[in-house]
Amino acid sequence: MKSIQIKYVGEALILAAGLFLAGGAISKGIVQFKEMDRTVTAKGLSEKEVKADKVTWPLKFKELGNDPAELYETIAKDTRTIVEFLKANGISDEEISQAPPQMVDQQANMSYSSETVRYRYKANCVVTVVSKNVDLVRKLVNKQADLMRQGVTIIGNEYDEGGNVSYEFTGLNEIKPEMIAEATKNARKTAERFAEDSDSKLGKIRTADQGQFSIESRDQNTPWLKNVRVVTTVVYYLKD
Repeated sequence: MKSIQIKYVGEALILAAGLFLAGGAISKGIVQFKEMDRTVTAKGLSEKEVKADKVTWPLKFKELGNDPAELYETIAKDTRTIVEFLKANGISDEEISQAPPQMVDQQANMSYSSETVRYRYKANCVVTVVSKNVDLVRKLVNKQADLMRQGVTIIGNEYDEGGNVSYEFTGLNEIKPEMIAEATKNARKTAERFAEDSDSKLGKIRTADQGQFSIESRDQNTPWLKNVRVVTTVVYYLKD
């Protein structure tokens, strides 16, 4: 009986010793993995203020009438007035486009209503300027009251969407390399500061993501000034 007990005790000790050694090996493996994979992730920002290099100006106007023929003559006259105003102030033919008028039969739209309308037809019209000469167009926007003196009233969109002048910056590819370099440099500075605080040294780059560029107006009052922004994410190895 004693020999059997001693045998069981011996086997238990061997099993316990085996589990202890295995546990030590697993723990050592995790530590080594962490040591081999010590990294720091840093983000670097680059911002640049630029001026818009493209402008789109829709000059919208509306005409009312009961005779379609007379209404079209009025539309043609107003369109000529607008085009002559633009060309006289330095806008070229290539920068001007005209869309066909959108006619609305207001009487037909009110077929289920007892309300009467004074003018049966309404025409929504637009002459659009697309130009690289942002400064010139900005000046003309401020001079559009001259058109009112000639009998043409420029209006905004009825739903207050798309009726305003829009400004774009199209030169992103020209400033991309410089901004990415700056963002990456800022990310490295952040990582180096972290490494110094943790008594480590910065190693090689493990992964890098340049991020997405965003272009937004600086503010509502100066939409022709744009803020270009990019955030670069870089993962560095750390070493002792």
